[in-house]
Amino acid sequence: HCVLTEWDCSLPVYSRTESMEEYDYDYLSINKTWVLTPKAQETDATHILNSLLKNYDNKLRPDIGIKPTFIDVDIYVNSIGPVSVIQMEYTIDIFFAQTWYDRRLRFNSTLKVLTLNTNMVSRIWIPDTFFRNSKRADSHWITTPNQLLRIWNDGKVLYTLRLTIEAECLLQLQNFPMDTHSCPLVFSSYGYPREEIIYRWRRYSIEVSDQRTWRLYQFDFTGLRNTSEVLRTGAGDYMVMTVSFDLSRRMGYFAIQTYIPCILTVVLSWVSFWIKRDSTPARTSLGITTVLTMTTLSTISRKHLPRVSYITAMDLFVSVCFIFVFAALMEYATLNYLVGNKKPPEHNSKKSRLPPANTHVMPSFTTININNIMHWPPEVEEEEEEEPGSSCLEGKECERFFCCIEDCQTGTWREGRIRIHISRLDSYSRVFFPTAFLLFNIVYWIAYLYL
Repeated sequence: HCVLTEWDCSLPVYSRTESMEEYDYDYLSINKTWVLTPKAQETDATHILNSLLKNYDNKLRPDIGIKPTFIDVDIYVNSIGPVSVIQMEYTIDIFFAQTWYDRRLRFNSTLKVLTLNTNMVSRIWIPDTFFRNSKRADSHWITTPNQLLRIWNDGKVLYTLRLTIEAECLLQLQNFPMDTHSCPLVFSSYGYPREEIIYRWRRYSIEVSDQRTWRLYQFDFTGLRNTSEVLRTGAGDYMVMTVSFDLSRRMGYFAIQTYIPCILTVVLSWVSFWIKRDSTPARTSLGITTVLTMTTLSTISRKHLPRVSYITAMDLFVSVCFIFVFAALMEYATLNYLVGNKKPPEHNSKKSRLPPANTHVMPSFTTININNIMHWPPEVEEEEEEEPGSSCLEGKECERFFCCIEDCQTGTWREGRIRIHISRLDSYSRVFFPTAFLLFNIVYWIAYLYL
């Protein structure tokens, strides 16, 4: 019959096979569950907890009146950041673990350790640890309270919980934005002095997760340190534990937003040195525009900082750039004033290049005495005293600081004096301004980056 109806006979065979597999799987699963969690151990664990908590007083610390309780601390840093420069605080997400011994929780059983849920936390004594520099702190409660409690048969207790803390970090911003900081996380017992509770760091007690998930947008994590000290107060001496996180600022954002625009604005102000001095509207508008731009950049750069009273590295750079831009505008104002007020000399003949004696001439150049030791010859000084109003004669040496013969107009060195042509002030500025700004940048970056 099955040969004639082969297809029909195959169906019940397949159904029987599937039913057997489901039956075997359920049977094996039941057996495996029974082997892993036998009812005898469940009964034993329940009996242990009932016996431990029967006469247990969770208001008293372990070994009270005998010796202090030692709390071993471990911290796993899940993430750090962001760091708020304005509020001077940072956010940190950690797994905080505390380990101590409680002789009242010893038990004899084949079970070496009991892993319990959060319902057991409120029924035993736990340390009153608090974070001294925290502004806000939250414990995670989704989907259940993120807490772990384990009790070993020798009385060892492990209590861990996950915390997100916003802690204070007093930033020193003198070197901003090339500054480095050490942000602490400080904790201690709230009520137990050192005679009752002593905190201890374990070896390799602080671990960090993958830093690529951290929200340190402007900082690089460079390392950490853990210390312990005794804080003396009127209520007693307390053990204070501190873990410091070293951070170094990345200045890429500030280079793009502040430093490069300031440098370009200063360079733009130098364009006026190549514009003819007769083009007053062009040079004036360029100078005023660059000054206003530097004022705006100075205001924007301060928005990233709290209202500190000291000068930061960025303030110094922006201020010097503002001085260079303002000096470029004042250079044209000086040049326009001195050259614009000069009266052209009246030539009576082609041979004589000197103006009449009774004509007041504003020279286009001046001399600066750079050597106080050297003086003019005595004869010249006497002549100057006798004839203060005499003019220079052709072929003679200069008698005054304002030269009026061609030999003195060459700008060469003579008698410790150098001649500066006011009409050539733009030419001098083309060399002086870039050189001075370059030297300032070299000193600035070396001082703040390497010293």
